[in-house]
Amino acid sequence: MTIFRGDEVDLRLAAYAVVTGERGMLLAHWTDRRHGHWTLPGGGLEPGEHPEQTLLREVEEETGYQAEIAGLLRVHNRVVPGGQRLDDGPRTFQQISFVYRARVIGGELRPEADGSTDAAAWFAHDEIDALSRVDLVDVARRDAGILVD
Repeated sequence: MTIFRGDEVDLRLAAYAVVTGERGMLLAHWTDRRHGHWTLPGGGLEPGEHPEQTLLREVEEETGYQAEIAGLLRVHNRVVPGGQRLDDGPRTFQQISFVYRARVIGGELRPEADGSTDAAAWFAHDEIDALSRVDLVDVARRDAGILVD
C-alpha cells in the first residue's frame, strides 16, 4: 500500500470499482490478518499512476477480471484521527478514493495471489447487508442507485 507521508497527515490515494451485473455486485475480501471486511475491488495508486490505470490494474489483480470504466461516481474523502486507525498509527490518516462504475469485459473470477485481498465474489444485492463490509461499499451503492435509504 502506497502511503504518502506528510508533516501531519499520512495520505493514501486509491481507486475503486462498482461492478454490477446479472450476478449482483462484485466485492473483494480485504484482510490485514487482524481485520477482514468485504470492499470494492480496487486499491492504492502507485506514484505517477492515473486513478483509472490503478482501477483497471487493481480489479484484475484482485478478481481476475479485465474491466472497462463506465464513469466516475464520486471522489470520497475519509479522515481517521491518529490513534483510531486500524494499524494503531499515531498520525492522522486521510484516504481520497476515486470511485468508478465499471463493467467486466474479460477474464475469470479468481482470488488475488499474495495481496491484501484473499477472496473475490459476486453477491446478490440483498445479500450485501449481511456482510461485514467497509463503509465505502454502502457509499458506492447509494451513488450507483443500488441502495436507497
